[in-house]
Amino acid sequence: MRLVYRTAAVVTVVAAVGVVTAAVVVTRDDPGQAAAAPAPKADPVTVAATTAPAPSPSPVLPSPSPSPSVSPLSTAMTDALDDPRVPELPDAQEKLRTFAGKAAKIRGSIKDRRSGVAFPRFAGDWDLASASPFASRQLLPKVKGSAYRGMLVSCPVPIEVQDDLKDTAFLAARWTLNHHPAGATIKWTSADLTEIDDHPAWVLGYDVNYTIKGDKRKSAAAIALVDVPDSKPALVFISVPDSQKKSYRDINTVMSKIKVL
Repeated sequence: MRLVYRTAAVVTVVAAVGVVTAAVVVTRDDPGQAAAAPAPKADPVTVAATTAPAPSPSPVLPSPSPSPSVSPLSTAMTDALDDPRVPELPDAQEKLRTFAGKAAKIRGSIKDRRSGVAFPRFAGDWDLASASPFASRQLLPKVKGSAYRGMLVSCPVPIEVQDDLKDTAFLAARWTLNHHPAGATIKWTSADLTEIDDHPAWVLGYDVNYTIKGDKRKSAAAIALVDVPDSKPALVFISVPDSQKKSYRDINTVMSKIKVL
């Protein structure tokens, strides 16, 4: 009987040892039961974003840009648009009108190298004259009782060049009033964006109205403003008073025969 109890006791001890050994083995080999590593420190930015969103910053309005200084070019246009003598150019484009009459004969060409263009030199009533202050000048005979007569001149455009060639042409036409009787006003008859020898050009046609000795008079006029290379745009300007209207057709001749040198 004692043998039985001893045998049972031995079995019990062996079993207990086995359990302890198994526990030790499990503790050493099972990565799931390994001692926990110290918890990583929480990223403070992440925690702050997770726990309570930061208040939205007040919108920052951009500082107002300083007003650009007014350039002489924009001032020139502003002054011109405020000038009651010169209305704004029409939005619609229209080619120069064809004048009646017989054109003057041509005696070669004027090669204005200062301006970069060439155009007809007329025979007949037209005479070459002293160019100053222009680069070239042709004149019709004097008119009895008037200091004003037909003229054809060329020069590099004598006003500040604008970013837009059309604006420069507008200012150039306004400038031609300096060569008409005092108080003259412009009435547009055409405005044509074209090309002369593959160079952009504006051809503007207009009537100039004025008074001489109490009589209302009128001249037909036109300018071509040509964007020539490596220089200010070239200006070709012709004006013929109604007292010399037989030369009106020469306006068409000049404007149709301008060449770029």
